[in-house]
Amino acid sequence: MDQPLPQLDKLFDYRVPEDLAGRVRPGCRVKVRFGRRKVSGYVIALKPSTDFEGKLLWLSELVSPEPVVTPEIARLARAVADRYAGTLTDVLRLAVPERRVKVESEPRGEALPVAAPPSDHWKRYIAGDAFLRALRETKSPKAVWSALPGEDWPARLAEAAAATAASGRGAVLVVPDQTDLDRLDAALAAVLGPDRHVTLSAQLGPTKRYRSFLKAARGDVRIVAGTRAAAFAPVERLGLVAIWDDGDESHVDRHAPYPHAREVLLTRADLADAACLVGGRSRTPQAQLLVETRWAVSMTAPRDEIRRASPRIVPVGDESDLERDPSGGTARLPTVAWEAARSALAKDRPVLVQVPRRGYVPAVSCQRCRTRAACPNCSGPLRLTGARRAPVCGWCGTVAAGFRCAECGGNRMRAVIIGAERTVEELAQAFPDHPVVESTGVNRLGRAPAGAAVVVATPGVEPPAPDGYGAVLLLDTWALLTRAELIASEEALRRWMNAVALARHDGTAVVVADGGLAVVQALMRWDPAWFAARELQDRAELGFPPVMKFAALTGPNGEPEKLAADLPSDLGAEAIGPMPVDERTERLLLRVRRRDGAALAAMLAKATADRANAKAEPVRIQIDPREIA
Repeated sequence: MDQPLPQLDKLFDYRVPEDLAGRVRPGCRVKVRFGRRKVSGYVIALKPSTDFEGKLLWLSELVSPEPVVTPEIARLARAVADRYAGTLTDVLRLAVPERRVKVESEPRGEALPVAAPPSDHWKRYIAGDAFLRALRETKSPKAVWSALPGEDWPARLAEAAAATAASGRGAVLVVPDQTDLDRLDAALAAVLGPDRHVTLSAQLGPTKRYRSFLKAARGDVRIVAGTRAAAFAPVERLGLVAIWDDGDESHVDRHAPYPHAREVLLTRADLADAACLVGGRSRTPQAQLLVETRWAVSMTAPRDEIRRASPRIVPVGDESDLERDPSGGTARLPTVAWEAARSALAKDRPVLVQVPRRGYVPAVSCQRCRTRAACPNCSGPLRLTGARRAPVCGWCGTVAAGFRCAECGGNRMRAVIIGAERTVEELAQAFPDHPVVESTGVNRLGRAPAGAAVVVATPGVEPPAPDGYGAVLLLDTWALLTRAELIASEEALRRWMNAVALARHDGTAVVVADGGLAVVQALMRWDPAWFAARELQDRAELGFPPVMKFAALTGPNGEPEKLAADLPSDLGAEAIGPMPVDERTERLLLRVRRRDGAALAAMLAKATADRANAKAEPVRIQIDPREIA
């Protein structure tokens, strides 16, 4: 039933009227009487009898005979709800799109045959050819794939899906965002042929999304690609689940119970005995854990193949580099980076410049004492929006025309972080004979300009160049590396590798960072597996995820502590905090051994239901929170 209350997270039995007996099927939408109201729900199963001792009510209405919750998806939704201490209703709300009556009346189709693709490109990777062969032979291999620089990853995923479909099975492919989905959609059409796959994403709109969903549920297509909600796509005879760039935060759902698409797919692979492919240019510690526990094999390229595919990667950032630089280390664009850009432009090749933040100058400080400049009205951070504009508060929008430092009284400012807009201005002056364009989340370029041009982009929205970039410059790297987050270095490497992978194999990538740092070494050698293993070992020693299981409890002051106090002591949950979120809200972390993660989730779900029955203040629960700081 569509009742998200935790104390009602169970199945309820109803009698089926005789006039509906032939049309009600498992998975269809119905309405039932619950209390004094009619509520929506799904038929999970039909049984000849019940063990309920009370009086059974009748189904009130058959909303649609179309089965939209298959038995496999029902099992998956229950498993995901249990893993994340959520409710079945919340998970089904993520899994099943909004109904469109007109779409249900459209004629059914049938799955078209798919030819097995060649495995030439997969032979570049250790165990790559064996992985594709196993898919063709209806086996269920599981692999963590580290893609080479310049790899056409949408085509590789399409080939894996085609190999699966050729064996008569289905595949679900999940990518972070719509831009990635558009690339994968084109690759699937090229490899599979027309009308052999569908895409699922919120940007399709309700009608197109429901049409694609029904095509998969009816078995009209065997291949579904989409963003995170597509992890629940009802595909017949599932043979492969795959996720690209699992470290991207877009894979985490913003609604309760906040599941990660990677964990949904891993759970689904286990339940359906399907193959699994976790791919990306970088590698998360969570993916590395799959390798080290032998749940999956590591699929990487040999060193000589990496050297052929990789651009020249040059670090500039340690003391000796700065001393040798003609600028004396004061220039934001070191001489090595400037020369790499100039050389690429001279060859009529585009240049990519990655900067961490959009805007003009997102953060400023006092020129004299270096104290962060704050708004006189609300103490929020000040920022500059243009070259000759007064600073503006990022919180309340107040224009601080007469800035005075609260610490020393100084009236001059310096830039702490330089954004993409200011970088465009600087590079336009440095390279006046070439166009300089910007790509950010609010103004994303689909493709880089052809020929000699400079593209300034924030992480995640770097547009591909037709023949690759001649040079890639990674600026202000400290802004990523010094973030107060557990995943700072991991996330920095992911963003850098995604940018450097867009370079030509004979191009140059310059990272303005100390070459002695482990994360920079991993970039230079293009060895994300080594860095992921190192991160995993460090986290094991410190007791951090994914080696340990964490849960975040957020609620009114005092309530998370009360909920944690109700947990049984033999669970061994260690409380960290609470930490204030704001004046009225706090956040408490619970840590247990990984093997006790399921027990922790079950206890938290039960405690939440008990608190709801007692009408206590609600506490939000997040299992495996992305941020634990």
